Amino acid sequence: MNDAPPSRQPTRPPLYGAAMWGQVQHLLLNLPIGFVAFSFTVLTLTAGLGFSITVIGLPLLAGGLVGCRALGAVARGRARAGLGLDLPEPGPVVVSRPGLAGWVIAALTDWLNWRSALYAILLLPWGILSFTLTLILLVAGWPVLPYAMRLLGAVDGMLIGSLLAPGALTERVKELEEDRGAVVDTAAADLRRIERDLHDGAQARLVALAMDLGLAKEKLADSVESEDTEGVQAAAKMVGAAHGEVKLALQELRDLARGIHPAVLTDRGLDAALSAVAARCTVPGGVKVHVDLAHPDGTVQRPDSAVEGIAYFTVSELLTNISKHSGARTASVEAWRSGERLMVVVQDDGRGGAVAYPGGGLAGLGERVGAVDGVFVVESPAGGPTKVTVELPWRTRAR
Repeated sequence: MNDAPPSRQPTRPPLYGAAMWGQVQHLLLNLPIGFVAFSFTVLTLTAGLGFSITVIGLPLLAGGLVGCRALGAVARGRARAGLGLDLPEPGPVVVSRPGLAGWVIAALTDWLNWRSALYAILLLPWGILSFTLTLILLVAGWPVLPYAMRLLGAVDGMLIGSLLAPGALTERVKELEEDRGAVVDTAAADLRRIERDLHDGAQARLVALAMDLGLAKEKLADSVESEDTEGVQAAAKMVGAAHGEVKLALQELRDLARGIHPAVLTDRGLDAALSAVAARCTVPGGVKVHVDLAHPDGTVQRPDSAVEGIAYFTVSELLTNISKHSGARTASVEAWRSGERLMVVVQDDGRGGAVAYPGGGLAGLGERVGAVDGVFVVESPAGGPTKVTVELPWRTRAR
């Protein structure tokens, strides 16, 4: 006897199920909604254009276009509910100038507003056609009703998708604008950090050095005139202390320069730079580093300098976080080339629970990586371990 449970075949939705009736409802509502949308659009746009030579003309036209945009949002909501379409919502109208004039200009120059107006005009004739065909099929076309509804729904979806959904170019421009904002914020934060380090570190030491050398000069001059041996010795001690301050200031400047862009990264590449930053990490068990940037053909090439810099500073910041917050005993850094992408993985055996919350350090790293179309993923369950995966383009521009 065969006791194995019978295999279950995937069930198909019934032809006359909820999906079909949702399409029927959507197509029947096209006519009344199309009549309202057509009337509103024609009335407001005609009035706005007609009064464009007066003060109220352009604001009226802009208001009509914004109203058409709102009607487009209603149409997208109907398409999701009735046709099951997955349509992204466009961003708001970007007003670059304050006041009424800025709003009017933004509304008149937004391409989606005009496409929404065109859709509102076309919806009436399409609504008449789709309403009539749906009504006839409901009465006399039951055998083909599900298939006809799919066809009419597909045409309706094409109309909405082509006129009301944000285009790929628009989405790309929006993404680039967000990336630009992240880059600007990162650069501003770096400049503030450099200014703070210079003001609180090297600059303070150099000011103290100047004062010490001035005192030593006066002490030495007085001692020479009075032939005071003890005074000369005291001045020599002050000069020696000033010499120590000079060395400390120089070391701080070197550290600052390394923080801006380490020389080892420029001279010897990512492998040596990651090994150097891992050697400075204070994890008790040390940090294992494995870097393989070989091309599939065997040649070793370096990624763009911008990509190298982002990878280096990301790993440096992650290792600093591991040292300070994770409680880890060991950590590892891996970097390799995968096609035209640079993959970097940083792991530790700490307590976990790392979260990239807005405004935090991990979120800032994610924004820096995303600025070059990279991917930043944090996996850190409570109790550990923590794994951070960074994927960067090998080239930031076409060669």
